[in-house]
Amino acid sequence: MNPIQLAHSPDADDIFMYFAIKFGWVDTKGYVFENVGLDIETLNVEAIKGTYDVSAISFGMYPLIKNEYAMLRTAVSFGEGYGPKLIRRKDKNLKRNFKVALSGKYTTNAMLFRIYYPDARPVYMDFLEIEDAVVSGKVDAGVLIHESILDFDESLEVEKELWDIWVELAGEGLPLPLGGMAVRRSLPLNRAIDIENILIDGVKVANDRKEELCTKLEAENLVRISDEMLKKYLDMYASDESVELSTLQLKALDTLYDIGFKHGLWKSPIKTEEYLIPKEYEALRNS
Repeated sequence: MNPIQLAHSPDADDIFMYFAIKFGWVDTKGYVFENVGLDIETLNVEAIKGTYDVSAISFGMYPLIKNEYAMLRTAVSFGEGYGPKLIRRKDKNLKRNFKVALSGKYTTNAMLFRIYYPDARPVYMDFLEIEDAVVSGKVDAGVLIHESILDFDESLEVEKELWDIWVELAGEGLPLPLGGMAVRRSLPLNRAIDIENILIDGVKVANDRKEELCTKLEAENLVRISDEMLKKYLDMYASDESVELSTLQLKALDTLYDIGFKHGLWKSPIKTEEYLIPKEYEALRNS
């Protein structure tokens, strides 16, 4: 059996959700997974090219690859009252056409930002460079993602929470969709189902053995943050809510894609459930 390329970001929650498999804590049913770690915008671009069998993606770009990739139900990240942050220097007032650093053209936060701030001038850069770019004055503001939202330079302050933008665009009561996983449609359906189930098991095991896994990740220098900050971040983005898409999360995704459609980002509305791997096939196969 050929190895399965599993591409994910080096972000702490991605590492956490996938490394239970890497450490051999999950029955992989004979599949061999090759981990590929790249920043999320690179993964988005590679997904458009169809590079990897299974890849982490930003939810906001999925409509661009829906014909080539099916969305997986697991390893999902949503914000619940929190999310990326638009930050600026405390001594800086933003003009209407302010220059802003974003972590990539295809990220969900960039999609929502451009809709909300149509006159802003985006500059795309590695998310690790955004904080310094704002501090130095290279840009007027920047959107922080991943672990950067927990701790940033004291000269900076939050101009706008992306969570608040989401609520204004989507209404109350829905989590903020950020990122998930997709599997290439060229894989046989039975293999895609197996892969999804293995990843679901991986996220479950990671949550069940969270303290042990965190200790191991820190000991092997696989994450950029540690101790209480790591636990806080994982409680936000890698929890029981990450195991499998819920009805509420599906509604949030449909709302995200409806917002994109209404703003002309894609040509037709999208219902997320139509782009998931069909579970009924597994039941029929085992009947």
